[in-house]
Amino acid sequence: MPNNRTLLLAVAATCFALVGAALYLQHAKDMMPCPLCVIQRYAYLAAGIFSLVAAFANQQRIWTAVAALAALTGAGYVANHLYVLANPGFSCGIDPMETMLNKIPTAEYMPWLFRAEGLCGDATDTLFGLSIPQWSALGFAVVTIALLFALLRRSR
Repeated sequence: MPNNRTLLLAVAATCFALVGAALYLQHAKDMMPCPLCVIQRYAYLAAGIFSLVAAFANQQRIWTAVAALAALTGAGYVANHLYVLANPGFSCGIDPMETMLNKIPTAEYMPWLFRAEGLCGDATDTLFGLSIPQWSALGFAVVTIALLFALLRRSR
């Protein structure tokens, strides 16, 4: 059984790999991210960074809890994204959320990573039978379960 540091490093690597996969889909496959996709990227990056900090911090439990909160936030946004896909008349489209997201300094300085240009309802392409938001939901579930496991095991 791996110790918490190994588990937290694996969670961080997973989060960063999933953002890398999103960048591949965006730049190599021309799948433009929507506002909900961009928020999920922020959540994955936050969960990954906080997991990395937790792996080496003295206050491991606090940082693990913060990473789990970031993962749960991402899971909430991916649930909203799946709702948009399940209800075709509902879309986040070009709206104030997209405008607001694109004005955040990270989006202005790193548009290749954080600029929202797609429509949430367009994320219907599948990969091995699941849409990209469904894969993201699976990713957030795995990351959240691993972080909660690290928290529970640490508290015993």
